[in-house]
Amino acid sequence: MSFGTVVNCMDGRVQGCVADYMKSEYGVKYVDTITEAGPVKLIAEDSEGDKVVSILEKIGISVNCHKSEVITVAAHVDCAGNPVDDDVQKGQVKKSVEFIKSKFGQCEVIGLWIGDDWKAEKI
Repeated sequence: MSFGTVVNCMDGRVQGCVADYMKSEYGVKYVDTITEAGPVKLIAEDSEGDKVVSILEKIGISVNCHKSEVITVAAHVDCAGNPVDDDVQKGQVKKSVEFIKSKFGQCEVIGLWIGDDWKAEKI
């Protein structure tokens, strides 16, 4: 069994395309998905907050118990939980990736953007 980990928005429009990306690009069989409304904003702007601590705990379970070796942080167009310009969100993704790398350096950590075509692309 192989696992990947995704920190993603709770928006149901993005779950499938991100999981599909992880399976096709990284060959994982299972995707542990951790959701919040606009998680990149939380991580980029409040890395010490309770929600981010919870996200990190869940990543830890995925990495330590499921042996996940790749962690993805995803954001998307038209996010109700983080209603800012796309470029701002992409910057938050990059900052979130760096933060998670600092906590889980043994894993590959990537950022994904889901545009209005609802396809995941690496940023």
